[in-house]
Amino acid sequence: MKSRFDTAIGRVTMYRLVSILLGILVAVSYVLSVVGVLFFNPLELTAGLVVATGVSVLSNRLVAGLFRVSPHTESALITGLLLFFIMRPSIEPLELAATAVAALVATLSKYLVAVRRRHIFNPTAFGVVVVGATGLGVSWWWVGSSALLPAVAIAAFLVLYRTRRFALAAVFIVVSVVTIVLQLLAAGMPAAAALATPFTSYPVVFFAAFMLTEPLTLPPRRWQQLTEAGIVGLLFALPYSLGPLYATPELALVVGNLLAFAVGQRRGIRLVLESRLRLSPTIVELWFRPVAPLRYAAGQYLELSVPHPHPDSRGSRRMFSIVTAPEDPMVAIAYREHEPGSSFKAALARLEPGAVVRATGIWGDFTLPADATKPLVLVAAGIGITPFLSQLNDLRRAEEQRDVVLVYAVSSAREIAHRTELVEIGVTVFLAAPEPPDVLPEGWTYLGAGRLTGERLRAAIPDLPERTALISGPPGLVDALRPAFGRRAKTDYFSGY
Repeated sequence: MKSRFDTAIGRVTMYRLVSILLGILVAVSYVLSVVGVLFFNPLELTAGLVVATGVSVLSNRLVAGLFRVSPHTESALITGLLLFFIMRPSIEPLELAATAVAALVATLSKYLVAVRRRHIFNPTAFGVVVVGATGLGVSWWWVGSSALLPAVAIAAFLVLYRTRRFALAAVFIVVSVVTIVLQLLAAGMPAAAALATPFTSYPVVFFAAFMLTEPLTLPPRRWQQLTEAGIVGLLFALPYSLGPLYATPELALVVGNLLAFAVGQRRGIRLVLESRLRLSPTIVELWFRPVAPLRYAAGQYLELSVPHPHPDSRGSRRMFSIVTAPEDPMVAIAYREHEPGSSFKAALARLEPGAVVRATGIWGDFTLPADATKPLVLVAAGIGITPFLSQLNDLRRAEEQRDVVLVYAVSSAREIAHRTELVEIGVTVFLAAPEPPDVLPEGWTYLGAGRLTGERLRAAIPDLPERTALISGPPGLVDALRPAFGRRAKTDYFSGY
């Protein structure tokens, strides 16, 4: 069941998923308005929705044209929908004007408040901060009402499940809720009411899922992300002022964005396609030459942007684990071809050597433990082998000796990628496939057919309980194997696209 759910939720990009969920919240808002539960009437909701989304989409098309780039309409729509839930829905001209200005500033910030085409701030939060600082309007965050909480909670769960950012959201929620509750208790509020208030009067859940998790403004490493979540949680909950700026959720996020920018990749990434290799009947590897040297750790991933006409619902950006080691002057990624393929895959296939593409950044904590004495087991399924190639090559180049075994599961012996490279590295490999390859390399053990389980791994690798595990592959397999290792496991999910 979990695998089917992962497959279903993975069929759409995060942009499309967030658009759908925000659209559902809009529909729920109208229902609550009609039955008299929500403070705003349907006319006010309509006026706020039209202005927020209309100005966002139209200004995005105009500004994209001025900068001679393809407009990302779905991103603009999400910005507008977020503003709809933050600014006050109204038919008053001044309040609608404040919403319009916030939408326009949010759009401009993606292009002007950016370093080499990577924006620094969450555009929605930045637009609302500017409106508040100039006195044109104030944020309402009416999405935090108790009436919307059940729908918001379900939508937030789906966003966090897809992005696997539960820990990030949990740190923010715990810090902000505890801080708010302590202040309410100090003011004399009864304990029960103080515990409920952060969820019924503050946009804690919505903010955690839809605002804080925006990937382009997050730091690259997990500990940095969790630290930012704690700092933003405190700023979200505490009263303070910075000149003309007063404590608001959007200001807390903008401050967090600055911290993330300080520790992240502060320049755009341009990659020139050098060559294309077919590794198996369905796996293709692309080799790029970075225009400027890249800094990354073995096991991290980049988000590649390939704009193309008429992108389908899965959009024009994808995340790929980096196959090459950090010292390599080239950068390689690999992907699996599917039929029918996405418009992104088709655009990727049409790229000719010399084509220049951009990456929005490098992220990830799927790295080897710092303690080189820890024995490791690397478990890869299909295209999940890619981050391990980076790690194993990094170890080989550093001449670092580690006790490493690799478990490699493939759908067919023909789908074994990087066989020659793995043999050259000399890593011990346990192969799970429906049938053994014609020639099993020296140092490889065939585990047989069937789904990988903790029991099968323990039978094949007697000292498995002593090994730290890194597991990379489809969410269903990763989640099934993780309990066998408990806290000794790091995971990397390949949801498919």
